[in-house]
Amino acid sequence: MKKLKMYLIFFLMIAFVVASAFVIDDDQPVKIVVPSNFPAPVYNLEKNKITQKGVELGRQLFYDGLLSIDGSTSCGSCHQQVSAFVQQDHDFSHGVENRIGRRNALPLANLIFSKSFFWDGGVFNLDLTPVNAIENEVEMGENLDHVLKKLNASLLYKARFKATYGVDSITTNLFLKSISQFLATMVSANSRYDKYVRKEGEVLNADELEGLNIFKDKCSTCHSSDLFTDGSFRNNGSTADFRFDKGRHEITLADADIGKFKVPSLRNVEFTGPYMHDGSLQSLEEVLEHYNSGMKASASLDPVFKKRDKPGISLDGNEKRKLVAFLKTLTDQEFLTNKKLSEF
Repeated sequence: MKKLKMYLIFFLMIAFVVASAFVIDDDQPVKIVVPSNFPAPVYNLEKNKITQKGVELGRQLFYDGLLSIDGSTSCGSCHQQVSAFVQQDHDFSHGVENRIGRRNALPLANLIFSKSFFWDGGVFNLDLTPVNAIENEVEMGENLDHVLKKLNASLLYKARFKATYGVDSITTNLFLKSISQFLATMVSANSRYDKYVRKEGEVLNADELEGLNIFKDKCSTCHSSDLFTDGSFRNNGSTADFRFDKGRHEITLADADIGKFKVPSLRNVEFTGPYMHDGSLQSLEEVLEHYNSGMKASASLDPVFKKRDKPGISLDGNEKRKLVAFLKTLTDQEFLTNKKLSEF
């Protein structure tokens, strides 16, 4: 009996040391700096005060497979920093037990500026975005109640939530807000393009500047502002077969929304392929040729693509080359290599 007690005390001491190793002493607020070329955030930062402890706790949760049914899949499994937080080289997301989803993972960046999330816009609050993945049977295959039970059974997380929020019990609200604190820090705004428009000493070459002008003329209706998305939902003709995925219609049930998907941001687009909601296009060159000649007509095809006899946007070879040159200026190497965003 004494031996059993000694083992128990030893185990608790080890668990305490492990948990303490992850406790962040710095409880200072983290200021989210809004870039001068960005609009105001949509997410209410006053309702979720960002602290260093909260960000680090959210980061730990983001990369922890404990959120999935079998421990194999974390948020970071489908959102990998090296590829601008998409699932590298996957047409469709791969989740627990190597189950395959039906959509390509969207990149994560500048989320506090977004009004809706996911390809169909089914979530309208950043705090609720993890629930979608956790409870999706082919992604994490879990349920939120069970995740909370696992967290509350973890000495490590009990210690971390105590240190961060002063609570003895981990609640759904604090769990979700912790992940949002980490996501809120994912601001990508230091590409060559950003430094050029903010007059921070960056110079674009002739092809890049001409590509920017072509972009403004032919692409900025959908990919507007320096977020490079208007946040709308459009049918861009990537497919005319909506039997297995009706896009926005699955949320609104409006026939006009069949085949509409969210306009993704083009930031770091050099690294976020394959492209489109179904990962059907492998390169930027293929994407531009799609808009030039590969669109598939359907009833809900966006009017912006119906301005000529053939659906699409007229782009010759020279224009496509210069557009690719410009799009690569949207790569934010600091964001892609920021250790504060990486897995521990």
